[in-house]
Amino acid sequence: MASPVKRRATYDDLQQVPPHRVAEIVDGDLYVSPRPGSRPTLAVSVLGFDLASRFDLGRRGQGGWWKLFGLELHFGEDVLVPDLAGWRRERMPELPDTAAFTLAPDWVCEVVSPGTERLDRAKKMPVYAREQVSHLWLVNPAARTLEVYRLAEGRWLLLGTHEGAAHVRAEPFEALELDLAPLWGEG
Repeated sequence: MASPVKRRATYDDLQQVPPHRVAEIVDGDLYVSPRPGSRPTLAVSVLGFDLASRFDLGRRGQGGWWKLFGLELHFGEDVLVPDLAGWRRERMPELPDTAAFTLAPDWVCEVVSPGTERLDRAKKMPVYAREQVSHLWLVNPAARTLEVYRLAEGRWLLLGTHEGAAHVRAEPFEALELDLAPLWGEG
C-alpha cells in the first residue's frame, strides 16, 4: 500500500495561524507554538536589554550590533522566528524596514521550554548552521542555564554551559560580564 504524499507547508499556511501563536516552517513542516510565558519572556527581555545597552547603543565603549526580538528569518522555504537575533553592523550597516530578514544573523538566542526544546535543538540548530550563523545561545529558564555555541566547520561547538547565578563572558559578547540571576527573576 502506498503512503499518502505529504504536502509541504507554505508561507500562506503560516499566515493562517492565529496571531497569539508563533508559526515557523522548517524542512517543509509547519510548527505552531504558544507565545512564550512570563519566565521565558523575562529571560529574553533582560538579556536583550543587557546586550543592547552595551552593544547596540554603544554605551561603555562598545557598539557595532543590531539586535531584534521575534522577527522572521527567511532561508529559502524555511521561516524561523528566533527569540533574539543579532547582526554585526559591518555586515548589515543599515537596518532594513522589514519584518522578515533573508540575511542570516551573526548570533541567535533561543529561549527553550518543554514545548519548544525539540524544535529548537533538532530542527532549528541545523538550519542556523546551514545558514552560517556564527554563534547561538540556548537559554533555559526552567533549568536556569545558558548554553553557548560557536559554529566551527559547519557544526555547533559547545563552548560552555553556565547555570544559576553565574557571572559569565560568552562569545560573541565576551566584553560584557553577564549576570545570569536577573534572567531567572533573581537578584
